Amino acid sequence: MRILKSTVILVLAVFILGACNSTDRSASNRSTNTSNSSVANNKAKSNFHPDGARRINVQEAQALIASGQAVVVDVRNQAAYEISHIRGAKLIPVTEVGTRSGELPKDKTIITYCS
Repeated sequence: MRILKSTVILVLAVFILGACNSTDRSASNRSTNTSNSSVANNKAKSNFHPDGARRINVQEAQALIASGQAVVVDVRNQAAYEISHIRGAKLIPVTEVGTRSGELPKDKTIITYCS
């Protein structure tokens, strides 16, 4: 059980670090439709990258949050969080993800951001 928990924490940390260091910014340049059917289509065509983390666009994130299917985690430091953050985002600095992963729900999509 302890090995499984450690593995899950490690995988989660790798995904977050990979997403924060990703050089793929093409998703932010795409124009998207905000309708619910578009969000459903985007989910069906999930965009996974080599680091294993799925990338979603703003509209999909908003739909997941609004429907209660996701939580937002800000993985920046406290100072950056205090300057500005997504409303409702939980602050878990990337250096603390491994030790604080138990604070995250297991039944929801975890949306992380770092910029």
